[in-house]
Amino acid sequence: MGPADSPYAGGVFFINIHFPPDYPFKPPKVAFQTKVYHPNVNSQGSICLDILKDQWSPALTISKVLLSISSLLTDANPDDPLVPEIAHIFKSDRQRYEETAREWTRKYAMM
Repeated sequence: MGPADSPYAGGVFFINIHFPPDYPFKPPKVAFQTKVYHPNVNSQGSICLDILKDQWSPALTISKVLLSISSLLTDANPDDPLVPEIAHIFKSDRQRYEETAREWTRKYAMM
């Protein structure tokens, strides 16, 4: 579910989690299956999140990964974007960004 205090509120977002053979020493591959309008999520659903890359630790649980993804929906990181165009809109016209994110949530993530 999208976080209540975000433009994704009320949305149901499906993700795919792939565990590599050397998990938990390597991070799982996590991607959205539901389309998301977000500077840190590209059109293939890939997620730009430090704990899924260089900040991974075997001590991290899937629960913590999912919580971090939920937090990313609330607090985007436009300074490390996967989609620079959306990051630019996020920084320059927050209202337009939030309206578009809400529209995509209604269109792609409402059951």
